[in-house]
Amino acid sequence: MLDMVKQETERIDSRFLEPACGNGNFIAEVLQRKLAVVSSRYRKSPAEYMRYAFLAVSSIYGVDIMQDNVEECRERLFTIVENEARKAIKNAVDQHFLDAVHYVLEKNILCGDALTLKDAQGLPITFSEWSIITGDLVKRRDFFLSDLLEGNPDREETPSLFGAMDNAVQWEYDEETKTYIPSAFREFPPMKYWEVQRIG
Repeated sequence: MLDMVKQETERIDSRFLEPACGNGNFIAEVLQRKLAVVSSRYRKSPAEYMRYAFLAVSSIYGVDIMQDNVEECRERLFTIVENEARKAIKNAVDQHFLDAVHYVLEKNILCGDALTLKDAQGLPITFSEWSIITGDLVKRRDFFLSDLLEGNPDREETPSLFGAMDNAVQWEYDEETKTYIPSAFREFPPMKYWEVQRIG
């Protein structure tokens, strides 16, 4: 199935969401393909390898209704990242990098119901977008999954506000994708990617 979107699986920053991820069969394969690209391009530079491996893992999202599946999926993905990094850059793997990967997996692989769009506590499922903006600086913006699934109206159309209970969803036009996207409900200042776990 992934071969049908082979080009996307080999784009380090291409985002994937598995709404019923189980223990990660689908997204584990996506991650391995992305890390193979990272290794082929950046294994000679440990700093660049870790930056782009962070970007690869931060572009993968999953939801599952079972907490044990979520925990197993996070551990599985973390193990893939750690093992591939140790193969590619040997002893240059930095603990801060691994801590950042662990933190991102806690934010990106969530226990919840993708049908109701609620997490295990009954709150709206929230995902973080991680974007490397320059060098080692990463920008985090948080979105409600329900807003992200609202659809992408054409530029001339008015975006749907369906599902916006108390607050109207603010939309912005993204020139790169030629679609409207909802605005983040929370943004964090840029920081070094290996420090993302400090913001909670």
